[in-house]
Amino acid sequence: MKKSSGILMPVFALPGKYGIGTFGKESYDFIDFLAQSGQRVWQMLPLSQTVYGDSPYQTTADCSFNPYFCDLDELFSLGLLTKKELKNASSKVSKIDYGKLYFERTALLKKAFSRFDYSDEFLTFVNSKKYRDYAIFMTAKDRFGSLSDFPAWLKTLNKRLIDKFIDENSQDFLFYNFTQFILERQFFRLKKYANDKGIKLFGDLPLYVALDSADVWKNKSQFLLDDDYKPSLVAGVPPDYFSQDGQLWGNPIYDYDQMKKDGFKWWKNRLKRSLERYDILRIDHFRGLDRFWAIPFGESAKSGEWTKAYGEEILLSVNKKRLVAEDLGVIDDGVINLLKNTGLPGMKVLLFAFDGNPDNPYLPKNIPSQSVAYVGTHDNDTARGFVNGLNDEQFASFKNSVNSVLPVGVKKVRGRKCVAPALIETALSTSANLVILSFADLLNLDNEYRINTPSTVGNWTVRFKQNHFPNDLCKSLKSLAKKYGRI
Repeated sequence: MKKSSGILMPVFALPGKYGIGTFGKESYDFIDFLAQSGQRVWQMLPLSQTVYGDSPYQTTADCSFNPYFCDLDELFSLGLLTKKELKNASSKVSKIDYGKLYFERTALLKKAFSRFDYSDEFLTFVNSKKYRDYAIFMTAKDRFGSLSDFPAWLKTLNKRLIDKFIDENSQDFLFYNFTQFILERQFFRLKKYANDKGIKLFGDLPLYVALDSADVWKNKSQFLLDDDYKPSLVAGVPPDYFSQDGQLWGNPIYDYDQMKKDGFKWWKNRLKRSLERYDILRIDHFRGLDRFWAIPFGESAKSGEWTKAYGEEILLSVNKKRLVAEDLGVIDDGVINLLKNTGLPGMKVLLFAFDGNPDNPYLPKNIPSQSVAYVGTHDNDTARGFVNGLNDEQFASFKNSVNSVLPVGVKKVRGRKCVAPALIETALSTSANLVILSFADLLNLDNEYRINTPSTVGNWTVRFKQNHFPNDLCKSLKSLAKKYGRI
């Protein structure tokens, strides 16, 4: 990969008119901002439809696009929404209100669908069955609730009764196809616009899927589940930097022995589909492809144990050129060897670098070219938020450590507000082929703009404002990109 830099910006955080960022004007404006700033990559968080909790890492269907990201202005231009309906949907909130969206956005999209004339293109899309499982699953959730409450014939995938169910609920089934038809068109149009501007889209693939998902419903044999879809083991991580109690995610665990029988077909198809969407793809919680933390169902995260996975066999059988490993957390020799054997670039986070250890792998001098460097990720404090949480003694030590690694010519850090700009320039100066900067760090914002705090609720609500995209930021970013050979 040629040296370049980019920005981490969740679609939901873009400053749109309708309560959450969409694939509409705000996305195109952001691509223009990236191009004008000399940036070459837009890193997104997962784009799939979310389940309870609103985390993009818990999705109702891995293949889906989140209906909240639908560009409502396009629906208006197609005659599917009225000006009054657009006005009523307008909500310039500083934080995303998912409860409101849940009740109002789906209803609005159903109103748009009620005015939609089925085109040949749409019928071909439905008949392709690309989103058939998603549409059946969502229709079934409307009728029965969560997967655990599905009737036996649906859990056992009785084809005759499922076909009958689709016939009896054809409007709902077609509605869910409609949302994906519109969203897929909008996304790939946006991707073409980005690529034409020299911008690559950097996607994110959660390692696991949600228990209450179309993926689990249709592929029960690929997971450690009983006949009623109850898991024996669930996913999480042991105590680490992010949580002293560990994290209990609750996702079902893969049955790797079963997957191996057909050559990991499910995983290969999943990676292939994701790489069709994105120019670069990050595998979240990559260490889980070496060994994963398996927690007995109903117990705490601390009760888990490490269990062997088959990541090397999976990854060596697919095209790895555009994959990135999220190799943070508990990293041991197994993960290091998996990275080495697969050749995937890992991640280096500067906020983890300053612990006094000269061999710390996150120190600028230790960052190899085959890596993606960050000041912080979506799971970290913002740089400003991090230093604001330090007492005077801790900040003095941190400041001295940062000052000892600054590139030549960069002003020494004196106060807390100087840290984010200093770390940004330090990251850009490293050997890493790709540097991704958090938008909140570029604006030197505090933890009010932190995207996610692991093991807590109420995340994923950040929204940036229109005035957060000033021309002088464009100019300074482009100047830095030129200075460090990233254009």
